[in-house]
Amino acid sequence: MPSFKKFNESWVKTAAPRLIWRYRKTTWRLRALPDFIIIGAQKAGTTSMFRYLSQHSQLLPSFKKEVHFFDGGLNSDVDNFAKGEGWYRAHFPLKKHLNDHSKTFEASPLYIFNPFTAKRIFDLVPEVKIIALLRNPTERAISHYFREKRKGRESLPILEALQEEEKRLESVDNNKDYKHKNFRHFTYKRRGLYKEQIERFLSYFPMQQMFVLSSEDFFREPDHTLRQVFEFVGVDTGFKIKDLRPRAVGKNKRKVHADVYQYLNDYFLPHNQALYTLLGKSYEW
Repeated sequence: MPSFKKFNESWVKTAAPRLIWRYRKTTWRLRALPDFIIIGAQKAGTTSMFRYLSQHSQLLPSFKKEVHFFDGGLNSDVDNFAKGEGWYRAHFPLKKHLNDHSKTFEASPLYIFNPFTAKRIFDLVPEVKIIALLRNPTERAISHYFREKRKGRESLPILEALQEEEKRLESVDNNKDYKHKNFRHFTYKRRGLYKEQIERFLSYFPMQQMFVLSSEDFFREPDHTLRQVFEFVGVDTGFKIKDLRPRAVGKNKRKVHADVYQYLNDYFLPHNQALYTLLGKSYEW
């Protein structure tokens, strides 16, 4: 017979989370909507940002980091957005646990990239503040490629995968199927077209509700950047984050040939310049 200890451990791992989630869904009307959302980008440091902000005494994070409500989720067969406001609110703290000095938030890095999310966010939480963390698109694309390679989803050599991207996305674009696996996994270049992504949000939200920063600045000066974020979201700017270890940092396993960098740098050059014009500042990518 299994020991009581093993039975108890099994219960904690299986039944307890289900009961907790059931309680959260039952109490959704008593729960808050987010005060701000970190919308991405992927491979740009959103996990680190989420973990750092979660340490602030006035910031209450979502039940899990990536809620994936407004983008519909990562499962092609399940639409999280169709689950409705109650499902989304279940991820956030009870209103009674918030006060005038505290804020709640989530971070789903697919939000910035999915064409549907800006309007969906605006329709539900028009006053929400938006944080976009952007990374050098060349480095982001390479990091993305190696992630897909490690996961066993990418079989092509890197330069060929980059050159095949448009072909891989033809059916996605024709059908506006933004839950298709190719849209989630093989958008190495397209995810780096930040200007059009930021503009989608600016068509609904004023710039005063958006804070756009580079991951290079973030990791180079995390304390300074976090003070800016604290000021933007309206919490104590003097709070010190103790654990500033980078989270979810992928490493390229192989050397990337100079031709790949040249191809990506040439591709992104006009798009980066357009972004700088839009934001009124340069990240020197």
